[in-house]
Amino acid sequence: MGPRGWALLTLGALVVALVVVAALRIPWAAPPAPRSDQLAALRDLPADAVARGRAFHAALRPGSYGALLLGVVIALILGLTPVGARIVETVGRPFGGNWMAQAVLGGFVIVLIGELVTLPLAAWRETVLRRYDLSTQTWSAWTVDLLKGYAVAAVIGAVTLLGFFGLARLAPRWWWAWVAAGAAALTVLFSFVFPVLVEPIFNRFTPMPSGPLRENLIAMAARDGVPVKDVLVADASRRTNALNAYVSGLGPTRRIVVYDTLLREAPPGEVEAVVAHELGHAKDRDVLTGTLIGALAAAAAVCAVYLIGSWTGLLRRAGIDSITDPRAVALLLALATVVGLAAAPLQSFVSRRIEARADAHALALTEDPATVERMEQRLATTNLADVDPPRLEYVMFASHPSVVERIAAARAYARGER
Repeated sequence: MGPRGWALLTLGALVVALVVVAALRIPWAAPPAPRSDQLAALRDLPADAVARGRAFHAALRPGSYGALLLGVVIALILGLTPVGARIVETVGRPFGGNWMAQAVLGGFVIVLIGELVTLPLAAWRETVLRRYDLSTQTWSAWTVDLLKGYAVAAVIGAVTLLGFFGLARLAPRWWWAWVAAGAAALTVLFSFVFPVLVEPIFNRFTPMPSGPLRENLIAMAARDGVPVKDVLVADASRRTNALNAYVSGLGPTRRIVVYDTLLREAPPGEVEAVVAHELGHAKDRDVLTGTLIGALAAAAAVCAVYLIGSWTGLLRRAGIDSITDPRAVALLLALATVVGLAAAPLQSFVSRRIEARADAHALALTEDPATVERMEQRLATTNLADVDPPRLEYVMFASHPSVVERIAAARAYARGER
């Protein structure tokens, strides 16, 4: 059996592994609260807060969907026509057509084109955040954060592209196997290093001062069987008024992170309720599950790219002869864009199921559904949530259960029904 047959067999095995992991690790059978309970929760929420959240999201939608549409169109134009290949070739010409220059600099320019086209819409989104008092940034700080994001993406992209095209040159027949293994390993590595290398680029973290809240959070984590290295406070207020907390990292890098805005706005009991939800993710090893699924998906994607590379009609349309030609960067990005958009409903569904399980964990850990409900109301009011979003938007992009679903679940727990 040749490389193509092995690639097809490996792709099948990876898909089976993905299905098995998803079946075992994702809580598929966790239905949302009955619609009648959700409507009751909606009626009990402050009408002005509900209206303000809906107005905020209505103001965001033109820019958000416009950027999404423009990004897809630009990716398809550059990837499914010879335009992208010509741009990459032109960028590499001053370097004698060196493949590394084409791969890294060409890839950077292709991505930058999409970012520049959608930049006005990103700025529009920032103006909406300011109008509704969610953003606390100056335009200079916003620009610095934007450039930091570009720099991080450029480093990750450079490593990825050099690995992809470098291995393709070193092993012309079996490159897909090496790249698939490398993509999986890089996904796992990133899960470990993100908290300690990337997060500090965007926020400053300081240990939470000693006191009852810190002691309660550490005690709650210990009671939950989730060891944490530290409890940190992120200076989120320099960027936003939104409230949040999270548990990041795996093993020795795991820590509880609380936004300073949450400490400022919420009483200790509600802070503990938010952290209890995040401990649920750690308890159920959701980060590990996401890392494993991501690694398997990355390896499967490489095998699929190898198999697609024999589609001569697609290559001809993109103006290239081989998928391992650095000029294929635009085509690879176009394929990633299309697949990402097509997979969005499934990813959102899985995320909502996992978040609902973490909600249930918080209720069981705190045994205080009233505080959990107050916390949900505070988060919704301060973060300007659309408490009951349009159905299509919910299915396509909602990563969490709606606010009315979460409040209804807390009330069901209080009645002993969950």
